Order: sequence, then structure tokens, then C-alpha cells
Amino acid sequence: MLSRAAERVYWMGRYIERAESTARLVGAYNNEIMDLPKSVDASWRSLVDIAGATEPFFGRYQNPDERNVVKFLLADEDNPGSILTSVRAARENVRTTRELLPTEAWEHTNKLYLYVKEQVHQSLARKHRFEFLQTVIFRCQQIAGLLAGTMSYDFSYRFVRMGLELERADMTTRIVDSAVYLLLPRKTAPTEYDNLLWVNVLKSLSAYQMYRQHVIPRVIGDEVVRFLLQDPLFPRSVAHAVAEVEACLRALPRNEAPLRSIARLQRRIKEADTAGMDLEELHEYIDMLQSGINEVHEQIIATWVLVERQPGSPVAG
Repeated sequence: MLSRAAERVYWMGRYIERAESTARLVGAYNNEIMDLPKSVDASWRSLVDIAGATEPFFGRYQNPDERNVVKFLLADEDNPGSILTSVRAARENVRTTRELLPTEAWEHTNKLYLYVKEQVHQSLARKHRFEFLQTVIFRCQQIAGLLAGTMSYDFSYRFVRMGLELERADMTTRIVDSAVYLLLPRKTAPTEYDNLLWVNVLKSLSAYQMYRQHVIPRVIGDEVVRFLLQDPLFPRSVAHAVAEVEACLRALPRNEAPLRSIARLQRRIKEADTAGMDLEELHEYIDMLQSGINEVHEQIIATWVLVERQPGSPVAG
């Protein structure tokens, strides 16, 4: 397997998950704001910060209102993290590695791209947004499930899976952070609506039922944070996603440096007392997790992509 092919299928996994998780993030924030009373000041600007796109957003838009923020995250062709550009990039990576992937992967990714291209601008209006976001989530899950159920678990699949799981871990932290952002301004005077925010976070990650089955029936913010960041069994938790990346890394050659990075990240996840953190500390901790996830990504690229740029150099023997 050549490094350029490994890079493309890795990014294909990341882009598919990025599109799905961006849809989840926008949907979660949309529901959180709509469920708050009018007396609560909630800014769409926060969603840009959570997405880590403050500088590029303000390079293109002056006013961080709902329409501009939603357009930036869903439909902006110059935003590499928007749903439209993520799906388009995933499609291109599948197209150029079709010999490594099931035929159906190309068919479903192409259909997803055509759907997003045709419908994304309608989603800027609230009345069309929910259906669009849910369809994107479903179709991305369909592609991920197809790959998991029809690909041999060889080197190609390991790179797809690493990309998907790293992106999932990163975006789960951002969805948790979306509630932290909204809670920070009223940390000294919590309201009855605070737990409603955490219900929306759980539902946005399809985690509500599993939380109630495996944690407690009542939704409590501290327990939600622990579940979504540290639970080893829930598939969209950060801990589980990172463990899946580690399992993929162990199946690859020359994995020493990436494994050291992921071991450091796993210690940060496992040893943190999230229940003992105030909101500022939790926000800083989430930033630290995102830095650790990015460090693992950089080690993957340095180990199997950048050092293998010579034509014909294999990723694995």
C-alpha cells in the first residue's frame, strides 16, 4: 500500500466523520438555543469558536449571526470544515482509491455529495435544517457501516478507521464544549434549563438511551461529561474512539511514535477527575484533549505519509 493511498483513505474516513459530526454539532447547538428561554443570551458566535474556526470565519463574515454561522459550517465552499467541502473531499478521496474500497462505497459517497450539493442551501432556513442534518448523519453512518461490514481488515481499512475515529473523538469534545460555552455565563446562577442542555448533547450523539441504561436514569451534567469523555464502551465517547485508534495502530508497522502519543492521550482521559472541575477547568481540559488528538494525527502523518513521499515507497510490506 503506497503512502499516497494510505493518506487518501485516512482522510476519507476523517471527512465522512467530519460531515456527520458537524451535522450533529450544528443540530445540538440549534436545539440547545431553541430550548433556552428568551431571557438567556446565547450567541451563535460560540459555535464558531467551538468549531475552532474563529479566524477563517471572521475573514469572510462580519456578523456572527445564525444565518452566517450556519452557512459557514454547512455550505461555505471555502471552509474546509463545512459539510459541503467535507463531503466533496471525501468523494474525491474515494474516487482516487476505488481499487481499495468496495464499489458501493463510491456509489453511496457520490449520492451523499449530490444530495448535499442540491439541498444544503435550503438547510440555512430552520424549517429545512433538521431534515437535512438528519439525512447527512444517516448517510454518513451508512457509508461507515458499509466499510466496516464489507472491507477486509487490512492496512487500507486500518487507515480508514483511524481517520474516522480520530475525527469522532475530536468532534465529540466539541459537542460537549458546546454546552460548556452556554453554561459559562451563568455558572454562578444555574437554572432549571441547564440539564436540558445536557439532554440535547446526549441526543445529538445518539447517546441518550445508552446513558440512561448504563449510568443513571436522571441526566446530570457531571455524569454526562464523564460518560461522553471517559466511558470505554460507548462508541462515540472519546475514550472508546481513541482505544479504536490504538487497536489500529498496533496492527501497523513502525508504530512506536504514534503509540507513545496515544498512550499520553489515554492517560489524560483516564486520570482526569471531570466531576471535580469547574466550567473553566473543563473547557481547558477539553482544549488539552483536542491538542492530544491533533498530536496523534501529526504522528500518523509523519510516520506513514511524510516519510514515504518517494514514488513507489510502501507503507507496509
